Amino acid sequence: MSLFSMKITELPKIGPKTATLYERLGVHSVGELIRMYPRTYEDLSNPVSISEAQSGETVCIKAHIVGNNPPVRVRGGMIIYKITVSDDESQMTITFFNQQYMYDKLKYGGEFLFYGVFKKNINNFEMASPVVLSTESDAIIHPIYKQTGTLTSRKIEVAMREALKCLPEKTNDPIPENIREEFGLCSLDFAIRNIHFPADIKALETAKKRLTFEELLVLQLGMIFRKNSVKKETPHKITQDFTEDFYKLLSFSPTSAQKRAISECILDMKTDKPMTRLVQGDVGSGKTAVGAACCYTAVKNGLQCAFMAPTELLATQHYNSLCQLFENSGINIALLTGSLTAAKKRAVYSALKSGEVDIAVGTHALFSKGVEFNRLGLIITDEQHRFGVAQRAELLEKGESPHLLVMSATPIPRTLALMIFGDLDLSILDELPPGRQKISTYLIDSTIRPRALNFMKKHINNGNQCYIVCPLVEENDTNMASVEEYAERLKDTALGSCRIAVLHGKMKTSKKDEIMTEFKNGNIDVLVSTTVIEVGVDVPNAVIMMIENAERFGLSQLHQLRGRVGRGTVKSHCILVSDAQNEGTLERLKIMCKTNDGFKLADEDLRMRGPGDFFGSRQHGLPDLKIAGLSSMVSINDAKEAAEMIIADDPTLSEKQHKPLAFEVKRLFSSVGGTLN
Repeated sequence: MSLFSMKITELPKIGPKTATLYERLGVHSVGELIRMYPRTYEDLSNPVSISEAQSGETVCIKAHIVGNNPPVRVRGGMIIYKITVSDDESQMTITFFNQQYMYDKLKYGGEFLFYGVFKKNINNFEMASPVVLSTESDAIIHPIYKQTGTLTSRKIEVAMREALKCLPEKTNDPIPENIREEFGLCSLDFAIRNIHFPADIKALETAKKRLTFEELLVLQLGMIFRKNSVKKETPHKITQDFTEDFYKLLSFSPTSAQKRAISECILDMKTDKPMTRLVQGDVGSGKTAVGAACCYTAVKNGLQCAFMAPTELLATQHYNSLCQLFENSGINIALLTGSLTAAKKRAVYSALKSGEVDIAVGTHALFSKGVEFNRLGLIITDEQHRFGVAQRAELLEKGESPHLLVMSATPIPRTLALMIFGDLDLSILDELPPGRQKISTYLIDSTIRPRALNFMKKHINNGNQCYIVCPLVEENDTNMASVEEYAERLKDTALGSCRIAVLHGKMKTSKKDEIMTEFKNGNIDVLVSTTVIEVGVDVPNAVIMMIENAERFGLSQLHQLRGRVGRGTVKSHCILVSDAQNEGTLERLKIMCKTNDGFKLADEDLRMRGPGDFFGSRQHGLPDLKIAGLSSMVSINDAKEAAEMIIADDPTLSEKQHKPLAFEVKRLFSSVGGTLN
């Protein structure tokens, strides 16, 4: 029996109530539990001496008990227990709170491993509430699991030991032996046991390498299957390229990157297979013009186009831009959004079905049940990371193998993009159109905020507008103000006389659109917002963005937010506010001040934070990877090479040695509702 069909409740001491807690972690079966890897580890394998330990660091110290102070009861009934330990060179005080059992356990003369945050005071070294293990303990490298409710890491550890007992003597390894040998990988059995309870650091690294490789291999194979499944023949092969006619409609000269991307799209649409291409460009690189060029040639070849945007406001912006661009070209464009009246929707439905409409611009309303196209040949989705795979698939079903162009302004390093969007061909817009404003970026702490607000007021007095971005909607225990509270506080600052509005994700779509429209029309001076403005309409008059608690965002997201300004002719600025003291965090934020290149920032984000931040984003429609973020980028290239070797040998994974791998591919992609042929 597969461990994935063995319910979690079949393990000892796990009843229905505990099973519900496991479900919160995405665990329903014993197999899923075994594949829930530790989020981190307590490494007790390399103790340091008390004198070598650095204050503020989490360390392991091997020491023996030399003194037990009498317990002290303090206000509120808490009892403090202090124990003195020594490593024969220095002494340290260990403090426990309301833990008499630890006090009783640590007898005079006993030797233990103490793992916790080490602190140096003027006359004392100390550690509060450390993990304590016997020096003869097997758990020298201790797993720490993601917790929820009353389901602690310790309880999960106990269940994991029981789950591992269920592993068969011979594990069905999904990676063929020849691939394991080629890339120096251990067996699945060794990897599973040592990822949870490592024998030593080397065993842990060996297990991580194997499991990371497997996950990326399975992902890459799934992407290949997905790509092949949509590459059926299309009846919408274009016969003539109208790009030069399109260029005559533009009021500007396209960049060489735009021309290259357009050419790649047209070549795709001239083949018997439907185009499936991603155009990835930095903020302001001109992706919309690439989409418009594809629409123009498609329509002139007798096809209908669907242009999908994530919000009504952005859809309306695209609609207005296309109407202006194609004003005298004979192309009929319609807007379809959820807020249209029933009568207007019916009129658009009718025009789409009859073929009267050439280009339909809209939101998810484009794939609602009442929508039927006459000859849908091209689908364009803008800001792809805002759409799930299922939504894209639903729109594809509106036509017969239509061409697909996906556009994204989220800079992702090329290697990573090939993995995340492995089912799409890739075009990159790596240059900005002439005249695009360079945004000056500054990093300040909160003591400089009043000066920054005065700077904003000066620009508002000159008729410009500003954004202020906050990371949270509601007040919580981190003492960060919500957008509502922040906006209220602005009344007592230099911006007190300005027209201030608030925008956040918990508002109804209609309300958000109303506020953004007011801001675009110049009726709001300062928009205090969460990251919902990350993808938004062009407001050329907005020239300053101030981002509070900037350390809470990744570089790519900060860059995405910064791209909301610098869209007009006035010099624009981005002010990052952070009181962070961590050197790594400050280094990351200073990079924002040095470059406006989104791809360079994405590379830095990848280098400093690892691929987990990219892989973990379910917005890409990517399956939830469990361990890939723990490894180096080398694994991506190796996994891609291995996938190509396997597919060349067995394109359908139907041979006996590949069936376990086929099972893993289906299991991984089922997590996002994907189906693979």
